[in-house]
Amino acid sequence: MIIKRFETVHLLLINRGARRSRRPLFLMEQEMSRLSGRVALVTGASRGIGRAIAERLARDGASVAVNYVKNQDKAEALVAAITKAGGKAIAIQADVTRHEDVKRLFDETERRLDRPSIIVANAGALFVRPFAEMTDADFDTGFAVNVRGTFLTFIEAARRVPEGGRVIGFSTNLTLRGRPELGLYQAGKAAIEQFVKTMAKELGPRRITVNAVAPGPTDTEMLLPKAREEPPRVTPLGRIGQPEEIADVVAFLASDDARWVTGQVIGANGGIV
Repeated sequence: MIIKRFETVHLLLINRGARRSRRPLFLMEQEMSRLSGRVALVTGASRGIGRAIAERLARDGASVAVNYVKNQDKAEALVAAITKAGGKAIAIQADVTRHEDVKRLFDETERRLDRPSIIVANAGALFVRPFAEMTDADFDTGFAVNVRGTFLTFIEAARRVPEGGRVIGFSTNLTLRGRPELGLYQAGKAAIEQFVKTMAKELGPRRITVNAVAPGPTDTEMLLPKAREEPPRVTPLGRIGQPEEIADVVAFLASDDARWVTGQVIGANGGIV
């Protein structure tokens, strides 16, 4: 009776997930075990793309550390949602621009879950200002989260991720196109691409893959109003992306299916080139 009840609950969870994601049932069953036994650490995971990534990795079977800086309520709500769906997650406050915080983030993840083998450096911030109006201080502000935060996360990942692990950073399609007033943001993301290419070579002997995802316009709070109007004109698919679609790419890179993919920047932008 206990086994039958467990199977019934398991199938209910799969069916609910299939309805939400529109995936066939047999694919959902495969996903729920794809990352079983692994621990994922996702920075900036309380909302937007980070939240979608945490949800997807948990659905794939990983235990997830949800990092946040200020949005404690949203982070705890995400943990509750993952737990309710049958997954395992914890919320950890840490400012990724502070090295001591990043060390504590990794330590606490290992203490409460286990040693993380999947690191997603998602935390980022949009900085918008034309060059003519910038100050010296803007340089530090613009690079703080996007570059320094990823840099510090990558340092700890390089020191701690076990053999066969996955490290994933975030760039943007704007490194290829360029937009007015986004020079610092674009430069910071371009730096991350270089981190990825170098780190992939350094960690390759340990079978650790290092990649970046470069989203196009995505339906989050960071998306500028005018950017919502442009995609129908410039993307073959005629719309903006959804956070879940970016999370799907991250889930692939985190899985064994991506074992031969490293040092790459994967565009997820609806065909913007």
